[in-house]
Amino acid sequence: MQPFTELHGLVVPLDRPNVDTDAIIPKQFLKSIKRSGFGPNLFDEWRYLDVGEPGQDCAGRPRNPDFSLNQPRYAGASVLLARENFGCGSSREHAVWALEDYGIRCVIAPSFADIFFSNCGKNGVLAIRLPAETVDRLFRAVEATPGYQLFVNLPGQTIATPDGEVIDFDIDAFRKECLVNGWDDIGLTLRHAGDIRAYEAKRRQEAPWLFQ
Repeated sequence: MQPFTELHGLVVPLDRPNVDTDAIIPKQFLKSIKRSGFGPNLFDEWRYLDVGEPGQDCAGRPRNPDFSLNQPRYAGASVLLARENFGCGSSREHAVWALEDYGIRCVIAPSFADIFFSNCGKNGVLAIRLPAETVDRLFRAVEATPGYQLFVNLPGQTIATPDGEVIDFDIDAFRKECLVNGWDDIGLTLRHAGDIRAYEAKRRQEAPWLFQ
């Protein structure tokens, strides 16, 4: 997966609590397991005014002008600002794939559903928990300031605002190491590729009939 160290990104707000994974990527789009191509259908039922189907060209679909991701001031956003319990509902990993494919590399919220939070770390998306009052303040700043950007520094575990404020955040040391180095579960396993090959060679000598 793509390593995450620093991000200077435009912020898009999603001012709704309890956003579940079916809203992030509706169930009809779960047929593919390629991890790519889900971005156009991120928040499909909120972004579009018609019903989306797999394989459909989204370029000509009618869009909801009131939804934040459709507003020109948020075009190209890479930081999603959300409310509490973001990513609740089913455990579908496709929800994180859709966010990442759209271009969202960081999600900031007061709280996340546990499985969604874990899936973010395994797919190169940084999920940051901040106190509700801090998130409230960021929502007000984003609304008041077109082009509002945040500078996220994962090694330093800080978020810098345009007015110079520095906000600290906590993250598990193992999750941080994986994100900084771009290690997903497969990458973690391949770090031991030499040991795996040595074990296989040893077993081939001890029990050759298993390899016939």
